[in-house]
Amino acid sequence: MRALLTLLNDIRRLAIPYFRSEDRWWGLGLLGAVIALELAYVYCTVLLTRWNNAFYDAIQEKDFAAFKYQLMVFCGIAVASIIVAVYQIYLKQWLEIRWRRWLTRRYLEHWLSNETHYRLRLSGDAADNPDQRIAQDVNLFVSQTISVGVGLLGNIVSLCSFSVMLWSLSGEMELSLFGLDLHIPGYLFWAALIYAMVGTLIAHLIGKPLVRLNFDQQRYEADFRVDMVRLRENSEQVAMLGGEAAEGRKLEGRFARIWENFFSQMKAQKRLTWFTAGYNQISNVFPFVVVSPAYFAGTIQLGILMQTASAFGSVQGAFSFFISAYTTLAEWTSVVNRLTGFEAAMQVAKRDDGLRAFPHRRTPTQQAALSLAEMDVRLPDGAPIVSVDGLSIEKGERVLVTGPSGGGKTTLFRAIAGIWPFGSGTVTLPEGAQVMILPQRPYLPVGRLDEALAYPLEATRFERGTLEEVLRAVSLDHLVPRLEEQALWPHVLSLGEQQRLSIARALLEKPDVLLLDEATAALDEPTEAALYALLRQRLPQTTVLSIGHRATLNALHDRVLVLAGTATPRRLIGSAQLQAAPA
Repeated sequence: MRALLTLLNDIRRLAIPYFRSEDRWWGLGLLGAVIALELAYVYCTVLLTRWNNAFYDAIQEKDFAAFKYQLMVFCGIAVASIIVAVYQIYLKQWLEIRWRRWLTRRYLEHWLSNETHYRLRLSGDAADNPDQRIAQDVNLFVSQTISVGVGLLGNIVSLCSFSVMLWSLSGEMELSLFGLDLHIPGYLFWAALIYAMVGTLIAHLIGKPLVRLNFDQQRYEADFRVDMVRLRENSEQVAMLGGEAAEGRKLEGRFARIWENFFSQMKAQKRLTWFTAGYNQISNVFPFVVVSPAYFAGTIQLGILMQTASAFGSVQGAFSFFISAYTTLAEWTSVVNRLTGFEAAMQVAKRDDGLRAFPHRRTPTQQAALSLAEMDVRLPDGAPIVSVDGLSIEKGERVLVTGPSGGGKTTLFRAIAGIWPFGSGTVTLPEGAQVMILPQRPYLPVGRLDEALAYPLEATRFERGTLEEVLRAVSLDHLVPRLEEQALWPHVLSLGEQQRLSIARALLEKPDVLLLDEATAALDEPTEAALYALLRQRLPQTTVLSIGHRATLNALHDRVLVLAGTATPRRLIGSAQLQAAPA
């Protein structure tokens, strides 16, 4: 019961926000229409059950005129049922896509805001495969919530409607038990209730493992799909290293988990199907077994028998809703658990952001472009890696940060950029200052080249001539005719070309502070020097901090800061003044 109440509360928290959103009137209107059509369909079923009485009585009495009339009545009920069924499906699908659009936007907004997607990775992906949860689980949640919710409502209305009918048709049953004469009013209703309750309990005990198995199956499928996507994105490196066999073993291992869990699902589903198939077959004849003694005793006619059997079947079917829908309910439960787990993981990531991130203090003064005070940069497990205090960098200054590989230089840049949440300290920037970080391997979205060049800004913000000019400035003249071309640019361009493209982004965006994390390491030294000279010429007011290991970088910067120390945390020391490189 506690688990059921928790599940219902989770469903409420996931579903209610849409019906309070800006799209609530559409949602409530479509939901109301779907419910109304479900009630209309139940009413048609009630009419059909009453029709059974008159139709089969006409057959028993061999009244051909009444028989033809009842066929016409049936046609009317059938046409109404068809219209109701068609428009219920149509409006239900309309509600599904609107609800899914709103919920998808909501999850995307939370996932992408405040670098939550990045912080989830740093926390070890507590919510595995967020792409699957947004793309697939949201779709399943919406469709199954509507299907189960409306189906349950329809069954409740059917139960109430047919229970009254069945109660009135069944009369009393006299039973002698241990010397006592018992009179059971509405005995057919109680027979249907007991039959369905026993079946539901047995089905739950047999099918309970399906909830966990469905949850795991979705996770294993997503893991397998993600690894194949990673292989496709890194196919060049895999081919150069001859890593196909290793990748094959890894993918085989991923698929083995799918295989094993699927067989467990098959076994659990087989056990449940043995019971439900037998239960459904018995349900076809059980109403007649219960009602037929009165017919053979001559107390009721054939029409009453058929109407009573139909009503009994409807009541028993309504009571048996959870048996027939158990597989769907198990999958629905696993989807709800995955979405609530995703929401909880995002909330933890946002809470960590508020408690542990490096605050960026904005000041109206323009004395320094960047100041770091009492910076204590740590790993996610709390281990210290870098310590910086009292560092001030002037506007337009070029500073090179060096030190041993793995010493924490990249992590320090992430903290300065505001995306590393682990540690303490203060980053002070002028009011309105923009920070841009260029990693060693730039991110190029799939699509048009002009969109990749302007990313994350809209390409339409720049004139084509401006885009062409910055490409030529970074020696990518051959890409100018391809600005409108769509391609997988991470695979089309070499790493050196990608790094030059990222420098072109900086020229377009003109940040106040530019962090270059080995952003030119794939280029030859003359090209690297030319790009640094280009940055000094085009962005004279931009403060540039670079990470690099080449000795030739010294001459391209105004001073060098060194991460020193053999133990952690390493400290940023030294302030060697250098001769500025010529523009």
